[in-house]
Amino acid sequence: MNPSLHQERLDPPPRTMKTTRRCRTLLSVGLNFFALVFSTTAFVTTYWCVGTQRVPKPKCSKLRTHQCIDYGVNETDPNKVVYSWETGDDRFLFRQFHTGIWSSCEENIHDESERCRSFIDLAPASEKGMLWLSLISELLYIVLLVVGFSLMCLDLVHSSNIIDGLKLNAFAAVFTVLSGLLGMVAHVMYTQVFQVTVSHGPPDWRPYNWDYGWSFCMAWASFTCCMGASVTTLNSYTKTVIEFRHKRKTFEQSIREEHAREASDICVTTQCTPSPSLWRCTPARPCKAAGRPPYPTTLWT
Repeated sequence: MNPSLHQERLDPPPRTMKTTRRCRTLLSVGLNFFALVFSTTAFVTTYWCVGTQRVPKPKCSKLRTHQCIDYGVNETDPNKVVYSWETGDDRFLFRQFHTGIWSSCEENIHDESERCRSFIDLAPASEKGMLWLSLISELLYIVLLVVGFSLMCLDLVHSSNIIDGLKLNAFAAVFTVLSGLLGMVAHVMYTQVFQVTVSHGPPDWRPYNWDYGWSFCMAWASFTCCMGASVTTLNSYTKTVIEFRHKRKTFEQSIREEHAREASDICVTTQCTPSPSLWRCTPARPCKAAGRPPYPTTLWT
């Protein structure tokens, strides 16, 4: 098989290389976009942790006759005491609550509304510093995601320029990896703060039972998409560099072969023989050795 034909089969066409690189960039942009949407949604919602709180049943009244305890005196006979035989958990109500990074909301047992309190105020004093670090890390996580997303979009615009694309790919990968690390640290710190608050928080807030909510799941889904985007961007950068170096090596090899052929064509020997009247010189065949000098050599016989 012709070596040049075999080399052409190994080298992908420029159009295919450009299309493949663009598809990888589109995948990175999509993953980064989902990571940004999920992280922003989780940051502004209050369903990181959900559960129930056990609170004493309120006193019965004319407006509230259900889920309450009548501690009052009989209206017809003020001296007659009314006893309540409810014991154990029957004396308590279980109200729903949901907590986010910023605030915690629970049902109001007196009406259908909700009462919200700042989660920063609920956290113990020893955990407030870590909670603030978690909040700052979440904000930086979102900001770096925005920066990485912007760089990836610029990479799509400059997809025709390989050098600019490599620079944008490198910076986008760095910002995306940093944002993912900050997001992971922020999520872990918030989880630790919440668990400590469950044990040492205000008595009227401590949950009876709790679990992680959909906002918490979206936060970790955002981290997963962020890591996927960073890996895809690094993979695109590495493949582009390898392909670019391979193209450059092939181009330099073809230039050297072309120069060798030109030197071989210039290297021609001249053979001269005596005649009755003068010396006659005739050109011989071209030099085939690559190491022959590029100037004519004269042989006298």
